[in-house]
Amino acid sequence: MNSDSILTLHYTVVPDDFSRAGEASSDVKNTLKHLRVSPDIIRRVAIALYEGEINMVIHAQGGTIDVNLTPNQIIMVLKDSGPGIEDIDKAMEEGYSTASASARSLGFGAGMGLPNIKKCSDDMNIETVLDVGTTLTIAINLSNE
Repeated sequence: MNSDSILTLHYTVVPDDFSRAGEASSDVKNTLKHLRVSPDIIRRVAIALYEGEINMVIHAQGGTIDVNLTPNQIIMVLKDSGPGIEDIDKAMEEGYSTASASARSLGFGAGMGLPNIKKCSDDMNIETVLDVGTTLTIAINLSNE
């Protein structure tokens, strides 16, 4: 991914598989703990990645997550082949959700995913094409907390 990379991790997210939802974020959290990254950074990464991973399970037809640890940042790229995001500004509003009734019945779909990711990240970029998919890039700086 990046020539400055210290570590690169790759995960596959299965659509509608709530039993495995959160596995990538949990693994990244444990890896960062092992590498002695600061607890605040680990918390921010875990929240942002979990929210993104859950969004992929709920809204997309699966996808991939690549996590790249560099000396200065943790960069997470979540890429799916879902329906895309029709209105990014609306999707960024707290409480707005397009989650299905079945996802809501499981306690998901509160409309806080993208707003929480934004709050936890130092940089967030959404590229989306309707009926093609979405790529979400999240960066969290390792210094200047």
